[in-house]
Amino acid sequence: MELPVSRSALMAMRDHAARAAPAECCGLLLGRGTRIEAAQAARNVAADRTRRFEIDPQALIDAHRAARSGGPAVIGYYHSHPSGPARPSPTDRAEASGDGSVWAIVSASDVTFWRDDAAGFTPLSYAVEDR
Repeated sequence: MELPVSRSALMAMRDHAARAAPAECCGLLLGRGTRIEAAQAARNVAADRTRRFEIDPQALIDAHRAARSGGPAVIGYYHSHPSGPARPSPTDRAEASGDGSVWAIVSASDVTFWRDDAAGFTPLSYAVEDR
């Protein structure tokens, strides 16, 4: 099964990564069910933003509150690898929680999606949707 991703979410991640470079950008993947409807940019609060990312905790709190009030759910997270490939790095693997969430990784030329589970990252295929 392919992960449905809205074209606007994909474009938002690419735009955010381009604006943030050479720093890593990060944000939230929002949607309903398994469909990613939006990519919400968040502030990267990591000490070294050129090599790491840490999503601003307030962005997470706000998104979960909005979901409880009927807004889209937090399906996962995205971040960029401005000078590396769009695949999980050793740091990504070490810091992942294995909770089943979706991760998107944006490089200069690609966007990939991954399921973060107890065994590590599993690549996901995706289908871009215009609606």
